[in-house]
Amino acid sequence: MVFIVVALLLMSASNKFGSKQPEPIRFIIPKGWPVPKIDIFAKNKLTEQGFQLGKKLFYDGRLSKDGEISCASCHQNFASFSTFDHDLSHGVENSFTKRNAPALINLAWMKEFHWDGAINHIEVQPLAPITAANEMGETIPNVLHKLRKDSLYLSMFKAAFGDTIINSQRMLKALAQFTGSLVSYNSKYDKVMRGENNFTAYEKRGYQVYKQHCSSCHQEPLFTDNSFRNNGLSLNRFHDIGRQSITNESSDSLKFKVPTLRNTQRSFPYMHDGRLYSLYDVVEFYRTGIDTSQHTLDKKLRNRVIITNKEKNDLVYFLYTLTDSSFINNPRFLPAVSVVKRN
Repeated sequence: MVFIVVALLLMSASNKFGSKQPEPIRFIIPKGWPVPKIDIFAKNKLTEQGFQLGKKLFYDGRLSKDGEISCASCHQNFASFSTFDHDLSHGVENSFTKRNAPALINLAWMKEFHWDGAINHIEVQPLAPITAANEMGETIPNVLHKLRKDSLYLSMFKAAFGDTIINSQRMLKALAQFTGSLVSYNSKYDKVMRGENNFTAYEKRGYQVYKQHCSSCHQEPLFTDNSFRNNGLSLNRFHDIGRQSITNESSDSLKFKVPTLRNTQRSFPYMHDGRLYSLYDVVEFYRTGIDTSQHTLDKKLRNRVIITNKEKNDLVYFLYTLTDSSFINNPRFLPAVSVVKRN
């Protein structure tokens, strides 16, 4: 079962980027999943050529000032397109960001992006990291200048959009076609739900713990409700107040987007600033570490999460079943080459 069905309009094309008309791709919602509230491809028709252009852009360091940092530098495919191992994502010239890059999966079901919801459209989202001084540190005019000097990009933009005009709107649309197609839905959990596999006794017990203590915020099947909540973390060294910095509302103090639990085994470290390095640390935080004195703390966490050590272990075993290896290792989402030639 696949989540994207390529509806090929068989052309007499001589190569992948030489088709006179782009080849449409139909975005398929996995069985049992909700329909996205916003159709991100309504005004950005998903095509094979647009997807491939977006993938090339995603892995290209030339979108950054020093030519070394690509989108994939912080959103690493083997970590479910999040920042792996490091607490804070790295930027140009050995700089650091102030947050841990979240996983870029199932974006078609999101209305706001980033930990604080600062961006409200997938096509606008790349502008922030590309131009941020501590991320990619570049300007859009400079990025476009570099792309226009590359003959391959000229042919790819022509294949995707009909001519060789390279502008910011087309660049952002192509990136959205790639990132919007990153749908993870084939973990062991999904196979169990489809009747193709079975939980072990540990996983089954962990699923019950999850449903009792975690599912109200991390709702199936996306394992997030995409809301913004204060989960009781203390203010970090950057004094990151989260959603409040966007809304200026004191009621949003220390609220961050609820992350998906999908592929969480591969997307450590955890929380918006990567302060926790294992799932056991995360569960223990909810058992004993929540600061219950915060006035914006989510009401569901006022009494913390009361579970036994055995339930803690079972819960982690269940969370492991959300790992979608077929998604993480899907060659369709990997770069065609490991090194990009720079002009």
